[in-house]
Amino acid sequence: MGLAISARIVNLMGGCMWVESSPGKGSTFYFTTSFKVGTGLQALDFDRVSAALYGYRALVVDDNQTNCWIVEQTLSNWGMQVTCAASAQEALRALKLAARKGQPFQLLISDSTMPEMDGFEFVEEIKREPGPLPKTIMMLTSDDYTATAARCRQLEIESNLIKPVRQSDLLAAIRNLLQSGKSNRPEWAARVDEHSKTTRRLRILLAEDNLVNQKLAVRMLQKMGHEVAVAENGKLAVEQLQKDEFDLVFMDVHMPEMDGYAATQAIREWESQRGGHIPIVAMTANAMAGDRDKCLENGMDGYVAKPIRIEDLARAIQLAFNTATEERLIAKNTHNVLPSPAYINGVTHMD
Repeated sequence: MGLAISARIVNLMGGCMWVESSPGKGSTFYFTTSFKVGTGLQALDFDRVSAALYGYRALVVDDNQTNCWIVEQTLSNWGMQVTCAASAQEALRALKLAARKGQPFQLLISDSTMPEMDGFEFVEEIKREPGPLPKTIMMLTSDDYTATAARCRQLEIESNLIKPVRQSDLLAAIRNLLQSGKSNRPEWAARVDEHSKTTRRLRILLAEDNLVNQKLAVRMLQKMGHEVAVAENGKLAVEQLQKDEFDLVFMDVHMPEMDGYAATQAIREWESQRGGHIPIVAMTANAMAGDRDKCLENGMDGYVAKPIRIEDLARAIQLAFNTATEERLIAKNTHNVLPSPAYINGVTHMD
């Protein structure tokens, strides 16, 4: 049936479809058709625009868990700090909490159809509330687009997209977040600049098996001026660390061949024979207190939760490699005494 549908689609597009098959070797299916040159975001623009979104805070509101997760993963892969809410009431609480902390959301993406309070009633409510509004408000709909668009214009909602949302459409819709001028940069950017000034250039080993997470972390660390080598699993990380010199390891917890816990234990056993102590910071999607404790119990020095943020990476490096810490590490390692970790703000400060 899939082949019949594909052939029909190709025919409707003015093309043709055929198959070349050899007994015992298999079949190859071909089709031809003509397409107009696209006018959307090109690959280079996509990378440039998505890279500029690092650190922006987004609130995603959708009662459908799957839809919420898809949008969250898309935004997180661009380095945005994403909070999800399953209802308008939960989102209102998140907005008030963010305002009290002085960390308002810059992007709000809400489903239009939700129980108790729909997306439009939610937007009306937040516009009545005191405090800063998100810079950009977007509405997602899966039903009557025309009616939804009219309501969006009434409420001055900047964008209205139909679900399921393509990444390119979503990225194009939030490009208005990118304002020119230094004053419009998120506050994390200034802090990262300050971290870069006080932290020397480091050789960092990144142990991560997910290609998307690899690229994201490498780009962030290189943006801070560090040199990064990548190992696709824990076993390769141990081997690479034993052959080359690194200042710090960011270690994913869940990897094939050898997970992050086993890799860390292998590194600590190797260090017990040769001396020294390289800081290892866990990177994992697990965010419960018990998971943090497990990382520390297995010999890791700190913890960065996924989706990773450039601010968290910078803070982890800053705390691990400020001048006073380096001097204490050198002094303790001279006596072959390993420093004891103390968990502070998601990373470890070496006492």
